[in-house]
Amino acid sequence: MRELEVVGVRVELPNNQPIVLLRAAGGERYLPFSIGAAEATAIAYAQQGVVPPRPLTHDLFKDVLEALHRRLEEVRIVAVREGIFFASLVFDGGVEVSSRSSDAIALALRTGTRIVGSDEVLEAEGVAVPDEQEDEVEKFREFLDQISAEDFDSPSDPDRPTGPDEPGGRPGA
Repeated sequence: MRELEVVGVRVELPNNQPIVLLRAAGGERYLPFSIGAAEATAIAYAQQGVVPPRPLTHDLFKDVLEALHRRLEEVRIVAVREGIFFASLVFDGGVEVSSRSSDAIALALRTGTRIVGSDEVLEAEGVAVPDEQEDEVEKFREFLDQISAEDFDSPSDPDRPTGPDEPGGRPGA
């Protein structure tokens, strides 16, 4: 397992598909994958420190953990099957729960929990970005600084899965 940092979220054109970009700490390997619009918004809100007037789902989950005196110890990106990323939430006491990767990332950002990825996932789906391409990553970071979470709002049904990271989602979308 290698520690990952969240670089950010963006909308990939021309299909307007939100993606999240993770980077292996201390390395040049990046892990991009498609997520739903709601999860992109949740991740962007957490990165920007936006606190909604009422708790969103990930905020609610964090509040429940705190009320129950439980702690999320680690988020693990553990597998990719048919283009869908799978994660595990590891809680204090060793309890482990399967999760969509996008939800796990949104929760990790809210709780300050470390995110790790399996070597197999990073090897299979990670993209090596040599130092000379680091300028492109910096441009991506600048892009992220210029957008807001509202850029990811979707007019579709908020209860309907929208991305390949979600049950019933389309791999490769």
